[in-house]
Parts: sequence; structure tokens; C-alpha cells
Amino acid sequence: MPTQRSEPGDADLMKEEAARHSSIPRRRGLKGRLDGIRATRTGALTLKIVIGVIGGLLVVGGLIMVPFPGPGWLVVFGGLAVLATEFHWAHKLLQFGRRTLHAWTEWYKRQGWTVRIIVLIVTLCAMGAIIYVGLRTVGVDVIGLAEQFLLYWNAAGS
Repeated sequence: MPTQRSEPGDADLMKEEAARHSSIPRRRGLKGRLDGIRATRTGALTLKIVIGVIGGLLVVGGLIMVPFPGPGWLVVFGGLAVLATEFHWAHKLLQFGRRTLHAWTEWYKRQGWTVRIIVLIVTLCAMGAIIYVGLRTVGVDVIGLAEQFLLYWNAAGS
């Protein structure tokens, strides 16, 4: 195919023409659309930035949610899955996380009630410490509030 001069708006037409002459089958759906975006340097860079920001926000948000009741780890793995669409390191980290989670789950299933209760107590203590530090960071003294409550309760009961 001979090289031709083109106008800036002709990039999509040239990509379509090259795709028609290619022997590589085109992918359909989301993967095909992402391939189309990656076909230009600007599109590839923009996609990497957008995927990096969205995936990074999901991972950071999930890590913040981990000690609290809710889907913290699910959001972390979701963020890694988003990042893995553009970054090889994220794909490797996601695979490592899946293997580790599976190994942890299998180990936990084999344990007796004593170990399960110890794991629960450690988890609750870690959660309490994280919540306490988080509240102290925003200026709420939980221990001081509890002392005031107990003093008021004792005074009211007397």
C-alpha cells in the first residue's frame, strides 16, 4: 500500500483502510473499541492516563475501606482489574493477589475454632485501632467522649 499524504482528520479513514487490508482478525465489543483507541499515540496515552486514574482511585478507595465493614477488598481487586487492562504490572499483582487470597482462604478453612476466633479478635482490634486513629485525625476524641458519658451516667444514677 503506497504512502499517502493526509489531513489531520483522515486518521480514522486511514485506520479503517489499513484494517481492511490486514490479515489480523478484528476484535469486537469493548476490546475492539479499546484497540481502536490504542491505535494512535494520543489515544494510547490518554487511555493509559484515564485507566490509571480510575484504577488508582478504586485501589486507594478500597484500601481505605478495608478495615471497615463492607466491600473494601472487592473494590481493591476491582481497581486492580481496571489497571490490568493497560498495565502489565497490575495484571501480575492481580494474579498474585488472587493466588494469595485463595491460599489464605484454604488455610483458614482448615483451621479449628480457636484459630478462627483469634483471627476474628485480631481483625476487630485492628479495625478498632484504625477507626480510633481516623477519628483522632479529624479531631474526635472517643476516649474523652466515653469518659464524659460515664461521668454523666454515674452522676445521673446517684
